[in-house]
Amino acid sequence: MMNPYIGHDSQIYGIEEHRLVGGKGDGMRLLEVTNGKGLELTVSLDRSADISRLRYRGINMSYFSPCGYVAPAYYDSKEDGWLKSFTAGFLTTCGLQAVGSPCTDDGEVLPLHGSIANTPAEAAYWFEEDGELVIRAVIKDEGIFARKLRLNREIRVSLEENEFTIKDTIENTGDSRTPMEILYHMNMGYPLLDEDSIVEIPSYEVAARDDHAAEDLDNWMKMIKPEAGYVERCYYHKFREEGRASIYQPKLNQGLEILFDPKELDAFVEWKMMGVRDYVLGLECGNCYPDGRDVMRRRGMLKFLEPGEKKVYNVKVRMM
Repeated sequence: MMNPYIGHDSQIYGIEEHRLVGGKGDGMRLLEVTNGKGLELTVSLDRSADISRLRYRGINMSYFSPCGYVAPAYYDSKEDGWLKSFTAGFLTTCGLQAVGSPCTDDGEVLPLHGSIANTPAEAAYWFEEDGELVIRAVIKDEGIFARKLRLNREIRVSLEENEFTIKDTIENTGDSRTPMEILYHMNMGYPLLDEDSIVEIPSYEVAARDDHAAEDLDNWMKMIKPEAGYVERCYYHKFREEGRASIYQPKLNQGLEILFDPKELDAFVEWKMMGVRDYVLGLECGNCYPDGRDVMRRRGMLKFLEPGEKKVYNVKVRMM
C-alpha cells in the first residue's frame, strides 16, 4: 500500500542517476541511493559499479583520495599508473586479470590491481523488490585474443535495515582456462577513521606483509593521528568459519561491519595508511593477496575459471 503522506517515493528513499560535469570525472554516471533510514551511497557506473561514497546519518564513512573522480578514459595501465585514477571511495574492485603489485606472470605483463575498476558498466538497471533497492550491472573484461571475463554485479540496499550486500557473479565467457583474481578494496576514512577508532578483526592469525609492517605488528589494530612521511603497512588475516571486520568511532557512536565467507574469499588484507591526507584504513576481503599474480601462482593461491564456469562472491556491509 502506498504511503498516504507522500507524493513520490523519493521523498523518503530511492535511486537517482546523475552525471558529473567538469574535471577528470566529466560525464561519469553516478547512482545516488538512499534507504530513508540514514544510509546513503553512491554507485559509480562508469567505474565497475563500485561505491564511491558511503554516508550514515549524514556522516562520511569512507575515504576519497586526492585525485577525486577520474573517468576511465584517463586510466594508465602501465606499472603503478592505476594510482593516478584511484578514487578509493568506499569500494574499489581490484582484478580481474590481476591484483596487487605489477608483475609478469605466465608471459603476461600485469599492472597494479588490474583494470576492472576502470571499466564502465555496459548495462545497468535498478528496481525495488521485497523491501530492497536493487542495482544490477554488467561489466565486461573481454578482448580479442585475450581473457574473456564478465562481472555481473548486484547491489541490494535494505529499506528496513541500514545494510547492503554485494553479490558478484564472475563468468569465464572464453574458451580457455583463465586466471581470475578479485579484491574488495574497501576504504575507511575520516571522521569514521581517526586515532580513537576501534578496529576489530577477529582473525585467528595475523601476519605482516613485509619487514616494515612487522616492526609494528603488535599495533595492527591501533590507529594514530596523520603522520608526515608515513609508509603504508599491510597485515594479512586468516579466518575459520566467519569472515568479519569492523570499525567503530566512539565520538560519533557510529561504525560499520563487513561480513564475508572466508572459504570463498580466503585472503583478508588490512591496509593501514596513516599519512597526511593519505589517511585511510583498508579492510579488504579477496581471493588473493596483493603481492602480484606471479607470487600467488607460486604459493598455490591463484584461482582459475574454466570455460563457461561461474564463481559467486558475497559481501555484506552493516552499519553500527
